[in-house]
Amino acid sequence: MAAMVAPKVEQRARRIHVSGIVQGVGFRPFVYRLAKDMGLKGFVRNTPHGVEIHIEGDGASRSFVERLRGSAPPNARIDRIEVLPDTDQGYADFTIDTTSGGEATVFAPPDLFLCGECFDELFTPSDRRYRYPFINCTNCGPRYTIIRGLPYDRVNTTMKVFRMCPRCDGEYRDPSDRRFHAEPNACPDCGPGVFFTEGGEKVPGGIERAVERLRQGMLLALKGMGGFHLLCDARNARAVERLRDLKQRERKPFALMARDLETVEAVADVTGDEKAVLLSAQRPIVLVRKRTQIEGISPGIPTYGIMLPYTPLHALIMERIPLVVATSANLREGPILKDESEGVRELSDCLLTHNRDIVMRCDDSVLKLAAGRRIFVRRARGFVPEPLGINFEGRNRILSLGGELKNTVSILKDGYIITSQYLGDMKDLGNRQYLEEVIAHFSTLYAFVPDVVTCDLHPDFTTTRMAEGWGKPVVRVQHHMAHVFAVLAEHGLSPEEPFLGVALDGVGYGEDGRIWGGEFFVGGRGMIQRAFHVRYVPQQGGDLATLEPWRMALGYTMDALGKPVRMGVLATVDEKKLTAAGNAIRQGVNSPLTSSVGRLFDAVSAILGIAPLRIDYEAEAAMRLEGIACEDAQEYYPFEVRGDEIDMRETIRAVVEDTAPPAVISGKFHNTIAQVILTVCEASRKRYGIQRVILSGGVFLNAVLLARAITSLREMGVEVYAPEKLSPGDEAISVGQAYFAALNRGEA
Repeated sequence: MAAMVAPKVEQRARRIHVSGIVQGVGFRPFVYRLAKDMGLKGFVRNTPHGVEIHIEGDGASRSFVERLRGSAPPNARIDRIEVLPDTDQGYADFTIDTTSGGEATVFAPPDLFLCGECFDELFTPSDRRYRYPFINCTNCGPRYTIIRGLPYDRVNTTMKVFRMCPRCDGEYRDPSDRRFHAEPNACPDCGPGVFFTEGGEKVPGGIERAVERLRQGMLLALKGMGGFHLLCDARNARAVERLRDLKQRERKPFALMARDLETVEAVADVTGDEKAVLLSAQRPIVLVRKRTQIEGISPGIPTYGIMLPYTPLHALIMERIPLVVATSANLREGPILKDESEGVRELSDCLLTHNRDIVMRCDDSVLKLAAGRRIFVRRARGFVPEPLGINFEGRNRILSLGGELKNTVSILKDGYIITSQYLGDMKDLGNRQYLEEVIAHFSTLYAFVPDVVTCDLHPDFTTTRMAEGWGKPVVRVQHHMAHVFAVLAEHGLSPEEPFLGVALDGVGYGEDGRIWGGEFFVGGRGMIQRAFHVRYVPQQGGDLATLEPWRMALGYTMDALGKPVRMGVLATVDEKKLTAAGNAIRQGVNSPLTSSVGRLFDAVSAILGIAPLRIDYEAEAAMRLEGIACEDAQEYYPFEVRGDEIDMRETIRAVVEDTAPPAVISGKFHNTIAQVILTVCEASRKRYGIQRVILSGGVFLNAVLLARAITSLREMGVEVYAPEKLSPGDEAISVGQAYFAALNRGEA
């Protein structure tokens, strides 16, 4: 019997595996067209791990891979390309093959804004999708919010229930068509529809009626991509006030949606960089400087949060009204509502909804710019769930539950950290349920079961108790160390090399049981330790001091001057209440010690009379102080660094005695905090040989401080790293926890 001969592996055949964000972004059609253009045979298909390509053709593989990487669709992100020799099967053509099954390690794509081509079709009377509010193609439309499972195919989305008509199906199967394998593809004959509800009556359509109600001063609940917006005419002060009453929001800024850039520029001074972000594929809310004052939108601060329409339904609404309030439909700090059954009727006069289900609720992202870089105030729609590669694969799968405020969750699997959208404060039952929704969704999408769970060091956080209930090993990570490690993870930095980690924040449970928030860590060789910290002062009232800034002003002035100072907001506090709080500080009653720089900003804001007596939203006092800061201020106030302690008493005394306008004092105070960072950096260079500085923590949401700190540190000649893909605030805590645990091999 003749010996069996193994099939010969020909050099002209290659199997290529591509991983990253390569599903739901038009990648397979792109590969198909590229292969056809190059005369190659074979197939492309989605797999649970990304995209698999088999090509056959003489000597073309290198050129194919180069073009694959260099010409990928704009919303794709290629992380890795693996090229292997394969057997020539003699394919006669190149095709898009059926999806293969298995455990998913591919990434769910973020939701995409309405692209220019679809926008043009939407307003072209001769087009068959003219004014159809669910128009989309491979370059735009919903993704993350409609996905039930991976790989990303129509059958795994909420579009499964809408059977494509022959014309849509033809587009879907035509390689030359823009809607080739566009999973949410639909038209008025076969796709979702909109419905208008008012006074118990629900009728199809109704976009024109909805706009008319807005013009009449009514409140409209609009079902969008990741949940409901509450809309009203931004120029109607009475409607804005009604919306504030319903939302239980006294002063917290409302987001605006503008028809176009021209409308934005009529109310705000917008830089070129800000325009670019407004027009970016993610279409976030961008904080821009006010040009004109619109009553009731963002009282007490100099910025508006504005976004442009990002769905066809938004575009159709905004065609007839140039500027609306577009705030999330939720009850004070709860999760965004995604279904009519969740109580959205109680927040509005009428509804414009649709019958395409939302799997995963997801709020709008919020950005601001400083020092030529973006700062995430809230990371959500358009950016989530974009993965973060960490350049090594840990042996354990890690679930990180984050902290308590402005929370997210993260999972670490196969060398990637995937972080959820903004989830809010875990004190709210609805947000805790939201967190559980996301964990369940991630578990389904990514076939994820954790080996290790991480949480904050605080023993009483909701997420700490949740971690303990998982029945898995628990890694507890100090809050501000997690802030620092989040930046290390984002920039792919090894903690082996020496670094100074600056964590300026509002509140975090410290290793000594005190409230930290003004911490300077020295790291290197895989270790991290607190080297400097702001001197402790009493936080009278505990958590109440975060709501009433005058309490921090009292603590700081008593610490610096030995007595209360009746100035600024302190002058308006009831005498009995002020005396009782002062006595409590002297006796050490309900006055825990804190090093928080966030509370220091609150104190200065209150001393200057900028802060309200009681804040309406987190960081309101600090935001007001930032908002008035004089850009031309060059001086800074004195302070002392003694040993490991940064003493700010001289700063407080100088602020109290300064007779300059509040804007100048605010500018000098911002300079002072930047100078503190420089001083500690210089001391760390001399003592530890440090050349890298990590800036982290919620205080760096302050664009004035961040810009001044980065500029000054670079002038000093050190490398500076700050968050760009993640928020400086507590949203990044879960990322830092995951990275910390991975570096420590997930050992509890």
